[in-house]
Amino acid sequence: MDRIKVPCPPLIFIPTTAGTSSDVSQFSIILNENELVKIAIISKAIVPDIALVDYETTMTMSPYLTACTGMDALVHAIEAFVSAANSSLTDLHAAEAIRLISSNLKNAIAYPENIEYKNAVMLASLEAGFAFSNAILGAVHSMAHSLGGFLDLAHGECNAMLLEHVIDFNYEAAAERYDEIARLMGAQTERLSGPGKKNALLEKIKTLKRDAGITKTLAGAGVKKSDIPTLAKKAHNDPCLLTNPRKASARDIEVIYEQAF
Repeated sequence: MDRIKVPCPPLIFIPTTAGTSSDVSQFSIILNENELVKIAIISKAIVPDIALVDYETTMTMSPYLTACTGMDALVHAIEAFVSAANSSLTDLHAAEAIRLISSNLKNAIAYPENIEYKNAVMLASLEAGFAFSNAILGAVHSMAHSLGGFLDLAHGECNAMLLEHVIDFNYEAAAERYDEIARLMGAQTERLSGPGKKNALLEKIKTLKRDAGITKTLAGAGVKKSDIPTLAKKAHNDPCLLTNPRKASARDIEVIYEQAF
């Protein structure tokens, strides 16, 4: 984190997917092929000077790619909103991203030529990037980096497989913020108790995943139970875990992986 000492040449980024937000963030991910883990490089030195963001560059994405990158953007926004480093400014961007993705991702997949839905999801990715580049992320990304590097899986799909299980673990540490996320996703929680509000959010997440066609579990992705301790150890060393709203031990992370199995 912040270890790049030599400035980069001027950078102009043009995103062709609606999800990674690398066009506006201080994050870059590399794959260590020897250790089979994705590593986050976090530095303001790699923030692009100019981002040219246009939904038309996403019009040829497959439904699967639209789903995976859209879920990545959703997780960016959710983790930024509950991050230990959140602020009123990042909250604005994260909340709008959550609202836009929840309202438009299903249709962006179902109607790939509809520019209204594509534009909304691209805008959501941009908003989510502004949020997480400043508020950082959490346990979902820590675990997804470990998982995606280990099996070379799509990053957004890794995030989606883990999301509700991390929320279940984190909920009590940031209940009011997760309740607001449920509201932004369209859940009717006014008359519900704490457990009811959490369950309403988890159901919204599961429904969006089903609508996006992401139904795989860790076992279905090829993970073996014997892999989990190694995955957890790598995830526990990921810098994104520092801003997770609840402190997580390596054993906690193992349990979350087991629940996603």
